[in-house]
Amino acid sequence: MAYELNLDWPEFLEKYWQKRPVVIKKAFSNFVDPISPDELAGLAMEPEVDSRLVSHKNGEWQASNGPFEHFDGLGETGWSLLAQAVNHWHLPAAELVKPFRVLPDWRLDDLMISYSVPGGGVGPHTDQYDVFIIQGMGSRRWRVGDALPMRQFCPHPALLHVDPFTPIIDEDLEPGDILYIPPGFPHDGFTHETALNYSVGFRGPNSRDFISSFADYALENDLGGNHYSDPDLTLREHVGKVEEYELERVRQMMVEMLSQPEDFKQWFGRFATTPRHELDIAPAEPPYEAQEIVDALMQGDSLTRLSGLRVLNVGERFFVNSEPLETAQHEAADALCRFTLISQKELGNALQDPEFVVLLTDLVNQGYWYFDE
Repeated sequence: MAYELNLDWPEFLEKYWQKRPVVIKKAFSNFVDPISPDELAGLAMEPEVDSRLVSHKNGEWQASNGPFEHFDGLGETGWSLLAQAVNHWHLPAAELVKPFRVLPDWRLDDLMISYSVPGGGVGPHTDQYDVFIIQGMGSRRWRVGDALPMRQFCPHPALLHVDPFTPIIDEDLEPGDILYIPPGFPHDGFTHETALNYSVGFRGPNSRDFISSFADYALENDLGGNHYSDPDLTLREHVGKVEEYELERVRQMMVEMLSQPEDFKQWFGRFATTPRHELDIAPAEPPYEAQEIVDALMQGDSLTRLSGLRVLNVGERFFVNSEPLETAQHEAADALCRFTLISQKELGNALQDPEFVVLLTDLVNQGYWYFDE
């Protein structure tokens, strides 16, 4: 089913985005859960799906990572099952991400779903990403504190908690409600009545992520091969001291490597379209012939983008799943980035370009786009 979000986006971005948390009551009217607890448990048994169990009993926290073989002996209170990137594996659940596509695709992380029994939760913690927590079946009470410096500690090697905090939000969520939490605000959810929660997360990589990734790109592409040189070197009194102008010269060498526009775009396109979680890729069997693709589109069929696939336009360059998309048909390539459902209307005259058709056929045969049966 399609989900319609009751949210004034311009107002939300101005008042709340990365500024302060907010509860949005009845954000989804007449909300219907897209997945059942049994289906979520089944996904948590699959090795491709990142999942974990968190429990809190007798004052002790426990956590374990999937895949799980069974869920026997858990009891009726005090535990939660969480699965990451469910939008990659469960198409009805992936519909929950679509209302948030007004925000930049490259910032979207994934859809995490949690199932929790009474008393279940993962404890007070902070996240370094923006998250929209949608309440499904059941009821959970959420407490959110202010973004102040807080001590963090590990009650279990797989958990990172914060000290108790004074809430600025303390509210029960009902089906269809949304709690938005910006990065750095401590929060804690406590389940009253067996519940499903859906977390649409938007991650902002940190500087280490950027520098580390660019360094890998530089090594792979043999960038930055110029050596430090100092033809203007003069005698100095203190040979054990690095002079300020030398430090500045080193810094400038590094800045210049980052300042090459085309290399920077190539790196960022690859970086931003690399998925953080596995995709449910199923190559076409048997493979399509190019003319079959054209005929089907001309007859009114549409191609659906694989859920979770990252497709971006970066400075008029195009990238799919960490690889560049080389084509002269920029409007058609841009349509692949803009739309998740593609027809002859969006591709236009590009279907008369043999090179583009070959490229499109390759994308379909890899399983990145597919025809609905």
